[in-house]
Amino acid sequence: MKIAVLAGGKSTERNVSLSSGSKITDALRAKGHEATMIDLFLGYDLQEGQTVEDVFKTSNTDSDYEIQTDVLTDADIEKLRTDGTVGLFGKNVLEILRAADFVFLALHGGDGENGKVQAVLDLNDIKYTGSGTLASGIAMDKAISKEIMLYNDIKTARFVVLHEEDGIHPQLDFGFPVVVKPNSGGSSVGTMIVHDEEELADSLRDAYRFDDEIIVEEFITGREFSLGVVNEQAMPAIEIVVNDGWYDYEHKFKTGTTTQFITPPDIDEEVHDEMKQVAVKTMKVLGMTNYGRVDFLVNDQGVYVIEANNLPGMTPLSLLPQEAEAAGISYEDLCESIILGKQKLYQEAEK
Repeated sequence: MKIAVLAGGKSTERNVSLSSGSKITDALRAKGHEATMIDLFLGYDLQEGQTVEDVFKTSNTDSDYEIQTDVLTDADIEKLRTDGTVGLFGKNVLEILRAADFVFLALHGGDGENGKVQAVLDLNDIKYTGSGTLASGIAMDKAISKEIMLYNDIKTARFVVLHEEDGIHPQLDFGFPVVVKPNSGGSSVGTMIVHDEEELADSLRDAYRFDDEIIVEEFITGREFSLGVVNEQAMPAIEIVVNDGWYDYEHKFKTGTTTQFITPPDIDEEVHDEMKQVAVKTMKVLGMTNYGRVDFLVNDQGVYVIEANNLPGMTPLSLLPQEAEAAGISYEDLCESIILGKQKLYQEAEK
């Protein structure tokens, strides 16, 4: 197939997305597909005499791309575009996507995961991986997704949603410590664990740089796990053990940290099976399809869902590829199975 791997974009997770996209593109080309990576925001400059069909003949990736740990702001990313175009979709992007047999969404965060890009692709009859428009928006909104989880008897931390007009000294129904995070962010960008009123005020000021809606959760102690689901098949869970702090942006994407990833995890089979069942259920109630990842905290009180990820990372340090490997699935086969699984869903919908 001719596959456009859509990466980059404008979110705070732009650098993570570029790493995912580069690796996915190489994997799909290794499987014999004509895959090329396209930067959603920066677009693609066609050379003289080159057509959109020609784009798929080049891999257009950097296999050695190393994730930059600096989080880029909108202003930083805007400076990267110098061709005078406006809007999220860069030059020639939509034309290339229309020419593809399939689009592999390697976008993370912001407009890449919240359903907006998916809506544009739907309106242009472009087939793509991952969940659809509505489910993407729901999964990206932590408050809405947690309300749906609670309605469906899925354990998750208590929380409140705040806006700037609520101030930096809100009333909470639970005590410290608490977790502060942008409601529609990812990769732990803008997320902090805070222990008192002063820290809470500082963390809220910081979090509002990334979102105008903030979620404050009760802090739940326990072992941290993540579990991917691909085409309704639960992968082995992976345990995340951070020996110096917590699983923040740098621990997720910077090489050389002391974070350990253990899969399959050393945990009772009964608990492992429960996580798998809850992961599949969580994706189902949120309307997610094709593939995703659900993050957990587990303690003596049970299995708690932290959040669901509708376009999980596919970088060299990402969790889903490690889980697939533990299940005997190579990275290349994982990428192809995601496309084939979504292709099947499109075919069933057309019947």
